[in-house]
Amino acid sequence: MKVSVIGAGNVGATCAEYIAMRSIASEVVLLDIKEGFAEGKALDMMQTATLNGFNTRITGTTGDYTKTAGSSVVVITSGIPRKPGMTREELIGINAGIVKSVSENVLEHSPEAIIVVVSNPMDTMTYLALKATGLPKNRVIGMGGILDSSRFKCYLSMALDAPANDIQGMVIGGHGDTTMIPLTRLASYQGTPVSQHLSAENLQKVAADTMVGGATLTGLLGTSAWYAPGAAVASLVESLVFDQKRLFPCSVYLEGEYGQSGLCMGVPVILGKNGWEKIVDVNLNEDEQALFNKSADAVRNMNAVIDSMPA
Repeated sequence: MKVSVIGAGNVGATCAEYIAMRSIASEVVLLDIKEGFAEGKALDMMQTATLNGFNTRITGTTGDYTKTAGSSVVVITSGIPRKPGMTREELIGINAGIVKSVSENVLEHSPEAIIVVVSNPMDTMTYLALKATGLPKNRVIGMGGILDSSRFKCYLSMALDAPANDIQGMVIGGHGDTTMIPLTRLASYQGTPVSQHLSAENLQKVAADTMVGGATLTGLLGTSAWYAPGAAVASLVESLVFDQKRLFPCSVYLEGEYGQSGLCMGVPVILGKNGWEKIVDVNLNEDEQALFNKSADAVRNMNAVIDSMPA
């Protein structure tokens, strides 16, 4: 089983490392446009194989998509972060060109691959990948909700002073500071509602901290996070490769589900060997649905930049 990761930066490399260490794939290919960068990271990781006890083969390549041929899953992390003075339209335009080119090159050599999009703005780039490739909707998946949910559960565990693995929680909606929706009403601690253990004020703080989770790390690190994003991608890929049928919030194309159509947004889905196999309805209440609709409006505004670009 081969998995290719396009973009050997912090997130891509960490994703590749986790996939290897968890023996999710027999082969991982790292591809980057910077000369020698992917090759160097792949070789460095391979030199940990006997120390970390994995047998996955990791190889790197500079722009040679033939090396990705036969991939079952392709992860796209390529793109640039927003720079000072750069407009939203400029960022989307640059990253759209990158994601479109990568998607087309990948499918030329792996026509049956499932595409996992990590590049930002993630919901819009997932929408673009689906639109540009013409793939069945179940084979294009945006990762963001898994990462946002892991941060939500982390903040809940800190507020509860309880192990994170005893907590269930989910974030849906757009993958952005103002568009994501931590579902505090449905969060639980060993089967009991979190609201039984935390005050409304504390829950509100957890939700607020979750929504700026990425920005908080950027402020501390001076760059975007990579450990949790890499682990989130690896968990998504694992469910696909091993047909685990895990329930994760992911950005997928909606056609009436949750009252929205014609865009990609984070909703709970079942992930298996065919991609995302089913959207799960968690029965949002009136307030949650209103937030979801507001989030959809924001995502549509981002997508409008894509829709206005020349084909």
